[in-house]
Amino acid sequence: MILLNPKKHNREYADPRSREIMLKTIEFFENKGLARIKEDDHRRTWYADFLEFNRREQLFAHLITPAPYGDADARWDTYRICEFNEILAFYGLAYWYTWQVSILGLGPIWMSKNEEQKRRAARLLKEGQVFAFGLSEQKHGADIYSTEMTLTPQPDGTYRARGEKYYIGNGNAAPMVSTFGKIAGTDEYVFFVANYQAQKYDCIKNVVDSQNYVANFALRDYPVTESEILSRGPEAWDSALNTVNVGKYNLGWASIGICTHALYEAFGHASNRRLYNMSVTDFPHVKQMFTDAYTRVLAMKLFALRTSDYMRVASPADRRYLLYNPVVKMKVTTQGEEVITLLWDVIAARGFEKDTYFEMAARDIRTLPRLEGTVHVNIALIVKFMANYFFNPGSYPDLSKQMAPRNDDFLFSQGPTKGLGKILFHDFRPALALFPLPNVAVFEEQIEVFREFLSTATPDDAQKKDIDFLMSLGEIFTLVVYGQLILENAKIYNIDPDLVDQIFDFMVRDFSKFALQLLGKPSSTDAQVDLCRRMIKKPAADLKRSQRVWENYLYPLKDGYRINS
Repeated sequence: MILLNPKKHNREYADPRSREIMLKTIEFFENKGLARIKEDDHRRTWYADFLEFNRREQLFAHLITPAPYGDADARWDTYRICEFNEILAFYGLAYWYTWQVSILGLGPIWMSKNEEQKRRAARLLKEGQVFAFGLSEQKHGADIYSTEMTLTPQPDGTYRARGEKYYIGNGNAAPMVSTFGKIAGTDEYVFFVANYQAQKYDCIKNVVDSQNYVANFALRDYPVTESEILSRGPEAWDSALNTVNVGKYNLGWASIGICTHALYEAFGHASNRRLYNMSVTDFPHVKQMFTDAYTRVLAMKLFALRTSDYMRVASPADRRYLLYNPVVKMKVTTQGEEVITLLWDVIAARGFEKDTYFEMAARDIRTLPRLEGTVHVNIALIVKFMANYFFNPGSYPDLSKQMAPRNDDFLFSQGPTKGLGKILFHDFRPALALFPLPNVAVFEEQIEVFREFLSTATPDDAQKKDIDFLMSLGEIFTLVVYGQLILENAKIYNIDPDLVDQIFDFMVRDFSKFALQLLGKPSSTDAQVDLCRRMIKKPAADLKRSQRVWENYLYPLKDGYRINS
């Protein structure tokens, strides 16, 4: 079973310790139960119990300490990191968040050449500590060109840090805050570590009202030694961007966890409720909404899992993950919003009730596409790959599922972040041939028209600078990439062709939606409008297939999972 079900957790694992981590984490939350999870959420209680559990069981220490620095079971293994992401968010985004920002905070440390600070980070992980990523600022957000944090050299060879950081998760509790700034009076970037316990570290406030502590902190002539500097110059810049490449991918997995739990709860509620002398799940429109929600969650997970494979085999000669990764950050998170809206439209007022998981899900799912400007920032990145993706494919060996218990070394030695336009991708068309199904065929027709759009009605210089125009163009390109990796993974995971065809039912509709948006842009030319009209297609209807999907996959959700009370 692809979707997480904690009560029937029989996943395949490469080693016993990975299985133990996941099962113990599930047990912790099931023992805590929904009532206490919701009580802590409503009271904005700092999750000290979870962090103590982490310390006791050495979860973070084994999951996010690279192999050379930790115990025998410690490694940075993207495959199992994905699953831990999913489990934490399944029970509550707050638990995922403290883990996620620890991953970001560790990025510049593991990417640095500072062995002293690496060993210190490994020791603190064993002690159960959390970490923080001091990148964004209130005035500039994640615009790191404009950072105002400075390190001023002192006559004795030390430095004084001055400036504020804003929206920094774990900024109230991290003994190592990886802080980004510039050497005073220069344009030289720098990463250094700060300690929340130090006297000159001023934790001003929590900028959000939640269980998380998302800090605004200031360094007021904070003393920094040479040994506390992680990186300088281009290395510091690259560490910032490469950390985002590694860490922000996890946003999609949080969406998957939230949506999966919400799906179980919403279906359980609706299937046990009767209106107008019939079960709610017998209404045709309800069936359609649940089918769309289920297949969208399945597609989210298939894509994110496949992206993990490409991250794990990345090398200087294979950086395809730099396209797939931002698609997870942008597409999977926005799909999560769509799933929750579909479910909410079914359960209606029930989604507001304070004793449900859904109340948290409906609130939290909106945050994920908006962290660090995820959607528009990542679409702007994604379109840089479009020409090579469609018209200049490279040659790569076939890639199998990557779940071997090994350290993902390249993620911390990615090097310069330049040259994105030179990255080549394998031809997407063989993936479409893996499933000769009606809706996959319609989707392929839409892609061919889009390729014609790019080659014969190519956006002009003004359109290439028009972010509004590029957003719609990027949505269509993203959908093609999304479909390709879903099909690759559907074959690997032996997904029922009925489910695959049902997934591409909504994919065809989404393609048509984005084509219509592009058609309506003020700058669209007559030739572009004609091609957009040709992209608008109706999916291949098959009532028998839809009924099989409902009976075999949706209806079993009725009593599929319920969290302990």
